[in-house]
Amino acid sequence: MPQPGTIWGMTYLEKLKQVQEQNNSWLCVGLDPVMERLRVDFRKWDEPILPYNRAIIDATADLVCAYKPNLGFYLQWGAAGVIALERTIAYIPRHIPIVLDCKTGDIGHTQAAWGNGLFDEWQVDAITVNPFVGADAVLPMIGQRPDKAVYILARTSNASAVHFQGELRQEQGLSAEVLRQSQGWVTAGHKGYVVGATYPEELAIARRLAPEANFLIPGIGMQGGDLATAVQHGPDAVAGPLISASRSILYASGGQDFAEAARQAAIKLRDEINALRQQPAH
Repeated sequence: MPQPGTIWGMTYLEKLKQVQEQNNSWLCVGLDPVMERLRVDFRKWDEPILPYNRAIIDATADLVCAYKPNLGFYLQWGAAGVIALERTIAYIPRHIPIVLDCKTGDIGHTQAAWGNGLFDEWQVDAITVNPFVGADAVLPMIGQRPDKAVYILARTSNASAVHFQGELRQEQGLSAEVLRQSQGWVTAGHKGYVVGATYPEELAIARRLAPEANFLIPGIGMQGGDLATAVQHGPDAVAGPLISASRSILYASGGQDFAEAARQAAIKLRDEINALRQQPAH
């Protein structure tokens, strides 16, 4: 029997493709609440996070292809933050994929516990995974879960990524090895990859090394990533990428119009993506 909220017989990519077509969108909104950026009246509440997230979701649910809450922004409030995250996940409409950005990556039995909690209990659709320990970080998560996915860190969007991840433009280093070797891991669920838009030349290399993988592309918005390259090299054969933005949408306004401002920022970015999708491939 599927868990509550599971769509019978639908894989992760099928669910993603369905909402991308329904909302005409490759936009993924990161739900990353920062107390200092919330409106003053929200900060006076005992539980400000959930009402804020609900307002953002209500304003953007017809504009996105996924939501991506980052676990760290909730853990900073301890148990109250975890409860707010759990309730945020439950509030998101079930036809919209939820990617929990937690970058977990441990040995097999620990990863199995992560999978039980995040996939089976919280019912998220995908999580981000750090593959440093190898296949043990991935197989217990999606080996037997065809309706779930992991996004494996391949090339992160931060400036110091090159120090450990290597020179992907030359197909050398850790990023290249992650993309190459993980292709051979047999899973029921989908293996996607995190590839930052702040390294635009490397997106094409990543796509060549992982031609069938869905990409989660951070770095658009406040980090100044290359949107055109993300659109050009992001799509796989089944679905479009998840082009992620957080701060530029969540905090488009600090006033009472914050939800409407978030909606307008989401419309603007979605429409920019769609305009680039209509341009001929280079």
